[in-house]
Amino acid sequence: MEKLEIIGKKKLSGVISISGSKNATLPILAATILTEKKVKIKNVPIVRDVETMVSLLNTIGSSVKLNKKKKIIEIINNKNLKTLAPYNLVKTMRAGILVLGPLLAKYGSAKVSLPGGCSIGSRPVDIHLSALKKMGANVKVKNGYIIASTKKSLRGCLIKFPKISVGATQNILIASCFAKGKTKLRNCASEPEIQDLIIFLKKLGCKINKIGERSIDVEGVKNLKPTIHSVIFDRIEAGTYIIAAALTNGRLKIKNIDPKIISTEINMLNKMKVQIVKKKNYVIVSRPKKICGINIETRPYPGFPTDLQAQIMVLMTKAEGISTIKENIFENRFMHVSELRRMGANIEIEGNRAKIYGKNQLYGAELMATDLRASVSLVLAGLATEEKTIINRIYHLDRGYEQIEKKLSSCGAYIKRLK
Repeated sequence: MEKLEIIGKKKLSGVISISGSKNATLPILAATILTEKKVKIKNVPIVRDVETMVSLLNTIGSSVKLNKKKKIIEIINNKNLKTLAPYNLVKTMRAGILVLGPLLAKYGSAKVSLPGGCSIGSRPVDIHLSALKKMGANVKVKNGYIIASTKKSLRGCLIKFPKISVGATQNILIASCFAKGKTKLRNCASEPEIQDLIIFLKKLGCKINKIGERSIDVEGVKNLKPTIHSVIFDRIEAGTYIIAAALTNGRLKIKNIDPKIISTEINMLNKMKVQIVKKKNYVIVSRPKKICGINIETRPYPGFPTDLQAQIMVLMTKAEGISTIKENIFENRFMHVSELRRMGANIEIEGNRAKIYGKNQLYGAELMATDLRASVSLVLAGLATEEKTIINRIYHLDRGYEQIEKKLSSCGAYIKRLK
């Protein structure tokens, strides 16, 4: 099993180009099930989750070509796709559930394995299923599979999500595009990746009207058209490298981004005294002599993202005073803390709150990654030590970060993949 070796205390200096968003690419790929017209998706990140979704689409009968060099995916669907999404492909990523809505809406039936992915919380699919039932679907869960069907077609209706859910918003939004009549979605997630999905669906010919921050109205259609779409940048990757620059006393230009989309993250880091100069499509990051502690709560967008919580925790170990994090999204997202403690971090956990004591010296250690964002937080911690760090189970990292060793090495880091 592959590992990463890191030797820290190298100041990062240079330019890092941010890849396309994994979390935007996956629902867009799922949405292509709706159309038999040619679709070209550009700026896709070459990460394991995207490759898994491509394999899933090919398995159900789509003709999908991934050009890794050009970062382009081209898709032409057959008239009749298979409606089974098997466990062996869905087990490694949560986004596998996103094929449920489009398969059911297009073909009237779907059998999709309950999803896998990171062990950061239960992330139940109940919200997805209850919404589909309200649209007229018969749904049951048996032998680890969701089995859904409709007599004729899904029916448009009013759906108010009981809590804000990115995945449920994406799944039901896609399904609504082929439902009969109008669907009104309320209490929706409003992440930039959902806005990108709406842009893509509208290019396909779907009739979508966004009303306010958390309301979306959809009128079902029958015919779609060929589409070319370029995926939005990965805001979590951008935030990760901004934090890497601050941790290493470095100076990085982070390009191919829209700073307005990550304004909450930038504002929080500014409060910690990280110096960030914003331009139209890039930022320049440098760290002052002193980092200040801060109190953060994770929230749905536009709040501080849960996917950046582990990374900023590492920066807090270097800050003056005491910092706190309240994790409001997932109940099991402090699993990286035990590994950071092994490196010398002084962190206390009580329920969904973490208290981080700053000005800690971190030491190299052999570590075990538990999930995608936890794994990258250990990379950041390794960069901040003066010793060697070994990170095991980096397949988590490969699910969501494109060429992380190459990007960091080009800016002066010592980071090496070991077989």
